[in-house]
Amino acid sequence: MTTLLNEVALINGRRIATGRHGEGVPVLLLHGTPAHSIIWRNVVPRLTAAGLHVHVFDLLGFGASEFPREADTSVVAQSQLIAELLDHWGLPQIHLVGHDIGGVSALLFALEHPQRLHSLTIADAPSYDSWPSPAWRGIHEQFADHARMAADEHRALMARQMAMAVFDKNLMQGALLEAYLAPISGVIGQPAFYQHQVAHYDSRYTRDFEQRLVTLNLPVQILWGAEDEWQPLDYAHRLHRDIPGAVLHVVEKAGHFLMEDAPEQVSDYLLGFIRQARPT
Repeated sequence: MTTLLNEVALINGRRIATGRHGEGVPVLLLHGTPAHSIIWRNVVPRLTAAGLHVHVFDLLGFGASEFPREADTSVVAQSQLIAELLDHWGLPQIHLVGHDIGGVSALLFALEHPQRLHSLTIADAPSYDSWPSPAWRGIHEQFADHARMAADEHRALMARQMAMAVFDKNLMQGALLEAYLAPISGVIGQPAFYQHQVAHYDSRYTRDFEQRLVTLNLPVQILWGAEDEWQPLDYAHRLHRDIPGAVLHVVEKAGHFLMEDAPEQVSDYLLGFIRQARPT
């Protein structure tokens, strides 16, 4: 699979795999879990062709970035990493897009640093009490045991979970499935996955959203897969109600990984919203 990562940044002594593509208006795309920047591979070319300077990176403890033995890799820590990378790239302001827990980190960043955003788009993001979802709750509760389970058992479990992430089940197989499984498998990847990702599937980071989101004062777009099996559509409508002025687009025949099911539609929504929110 083609990687979007073409640079490395050293942030607080940690190696972060990053990528920049195109020229023009800067936008940052954040992936979620269990994923990495590959999830944007069919969106980035459409954005760069339309004149955007697209930035991506693998979250700390994800994908090709460093898997630290000891580090905070929660959504709160990842939101702080956004600010540090923007400084690294010399970007005072940006259009920010976050999917899944990347969407949570993006919301947390927006609440703390609204002046650094031209616009915010979140997609299928955990919120309020929506996570861990029923499909992940048992895995989250036993994440330490799963970190030590047999490798083939872990991969089989993850293959079943990944199939739930898309509406078109034929997508998540072969080379694409392997591209998602590779960073979370093996003697390093498997325990790191449970330590840096599953252990942080915790609604304590978002329970107070009802009180906090009403303070957002910037253009916000919400994208959601109509067939999301992990984050029900009801939560998209709740976010829409609580974020002042937010717009909501539901993508039909798309699951939690809506960029896999409908990359062209997702790209069109991003481009339309960014153009509308672009500063004069």
